[in-house]
Amino acid sequence: MTAAPESMRLQKFLSRAGVASRRQAEAWMAQGRVRVNGEVAVTPGVQVVPGRDRVEVDGEEVHLQAFQWIALNKPLGTVTTRKDPRGRPTVYSLLPDEHRALRYVGRLDLLTEGLLLFTNEGDAVHGLLHPSSQVSREYRARVRGAPDQGTLRRLEEGVELEDGPARAESVRILGGRSSRRDEGALSLVLREGRTREVRRLLEAVGHPVLHLERVAFGPMRLGTLPRGKWRELEPEEISALRVAAGLESAPTKRGRAPSQRGKGASRRGDKPSTRGAKPSTRGKERTDRGRADGGRNGPGRDVKPGGKPSRPRPPGGRSDTR
Repeated sequence: MTAAPESMRLQKFLSRAGVASRRQAEAWMAQGRVRVNGEVAVTPGVQVVPGRDRVEVDGEEVHLQAFQWIALNKPLGTVTTRKDPRGRPTVYSLLPDEHRALRYVGRLDLLTEGLLLFTNEGDAVHGLLHPSSQVSREYRARVRGAPDQGTLRRLEEGVELEDGPARAESVRILGGRSSRRDEGALSLVLREGRTREVRRLLEAVGHPVLHLERVAFGPMRLGTLPRGKWRELEPEEISALRVAAGLESAPTKRGRAPSQRGKGASRRGDKPSTRGAKPSTRGKERTDRGRADGGRNGPGRDVKPGGKPSRPRPPGGRSDTR
């Protein structure tokens, strides 16, 4: 007997297909843009069976695909969009055809380079970008002027921008980044991704950006990926991003077994010690020596060359503790 195909909600299907987050899918359904088997699907509770039901968005059929994740080192002068009306090169022109349907995670502006993630996992995109997730973004900026500790405090305490207050979670001065005295280099970590936020923050404190690079997004780091190149993410990297998006629980760390010192175990903790398990014969040997010596040295005392007895030792030999 074969199992019945598994059904799922329509908005989950669209999210799994990578065309939209669940919230976006619900909006599209309300707008009448989604059809199931030729019928407009408006109700959020509509169930579909992948492989059996035909799902269309704006007249194009949508298929489920395995989740894909890639990282791109975005170069300067490329636009984070699929098509640019002004004809400028886009980030998708750097990807092979099989990856051009993926969605980018967090836009980088024309003059910013660095780490840009792509995936077809809609729920993960939504989770990583939602303000409540507080996913960190790390940037390296070369700026005009030499920021001091007062500037760092202002950035961390918060600056009023035209769209509300903004702040960096942490800022530090980088050494050796510029040979010019009228320039400085900073590392900044932010927990939100407002439009051109880093540039506007630094402009507000009197240090306009000369060059900006994103070096990390959540648990993912740019590393040594060459500029303009991309790579597929490793399974552990994908899992870490899903944890950051709230789709998985963080793995629990295995605790170490409690130490057995003092209970017949060695100092290394796992192998029981054999010290003290075999009865010592030292005391008996010393007693016999004392008797052979006529009892002058007393039991349990060694006779050193020259006839001088050593100091008494406790019966049972060497102690088990160190």
